[in-house]
Amino acid sequence: MSRESDGSVATCVHDGELLALVIYRQFEPHETTFLTPKECSQQLGFIVYAKGTRIPRHVHLPLERTITGTTEVIFVRAGVCTAEIYSDSKQLIAEFSLGAGDVILLNGGAHGFRVHEDTVLMEVKQGPFTDRPEKERF
Repeated sequence: MSRESDGSVATCVHDGELLALVIYRQFEPHETTFLTPKECSQQLGFIVYAKGTRIPRHVHLPLERTITGTTEVIFVRAGVCTAEIYSDSKQLIAEFSLGAGDVILLNGGAHGFRVHEDTVLMEVKQGPFTDRPEKERF
């Protein structure tokens, strides 16, 4: 397991797989920066534009992708919690303390949260929802 942090971005890698990426609220990119490896099914980055830039109108072309699993991006809007990151074999690998303004990408393995005060999380994940079970609790 590798857990690296520079104080503004932290990663959790286990058996060569990125399990989690944390972007703390103080991270301030000065140039366009994607933080995920290109093979991740969920890409997370910051695109930096100068004042007055116009982003050309565009539409994303239909592109068929095959994705196994579900990744999530959690944005902490308010409150304080601890993200628990587990391996595929359900062993605790790392914990990250998160507060308002922090973001975590959950890319692999398993996860849970301990909520320490009233907390609001915004979740972005791949869809569509199905009628089949999508979680296994342990």
